[in-house]
Amino acid sequence: MDPTILKLVRDDPRYAYEAYEFVCEAVTHTQDRLGRSAAGAAEDEDRHVSGGELLRGACELAVREFGLMAPVVFRRWGVRTSDDFGELVFRLIAARRLSKSDDDDPADFRDALDLNKALAEGFELTLGEPARRGKR
Repeated sequence: MDPTILKLVRDDPRYAYEAYEFVCEAVTHTQDRLGRSAAGAAEDEDRHVSGGELLRGACELAVREFGLMAPVVFRRWGVRTSDDFGELVFRLIAARRLSKSDDDDPADFRDALDLNKALAEGFELTLGEPARRGKR
């Protein structure tokens, strides 16, 4: 376990340890998705992702990892809105686990998207034909 994240959770238990870890993973996932990963970027190349890019990448990663359970997982971690993502990001920045550009602001996450709707995109629940019992 990361001692920096453990301290964040102890100082403010609104969010689960896993939520902080997930945000860090989502940053890397989003950088990879946008071709800005540390492995592929030159040292002076900008790997920064915006709040909106991070939110979209995080939702994509959550759906890939948790499927239809993604909203339940987020709620269990204390993450209910895009504002919660902003809070997590800026707490990680304050703890020097993430970095920011001069243009980054917590307002970038404020009401930026409806998490439940974003997590449901791509899923369609349909009812198939009812199972038949016995022969007719």
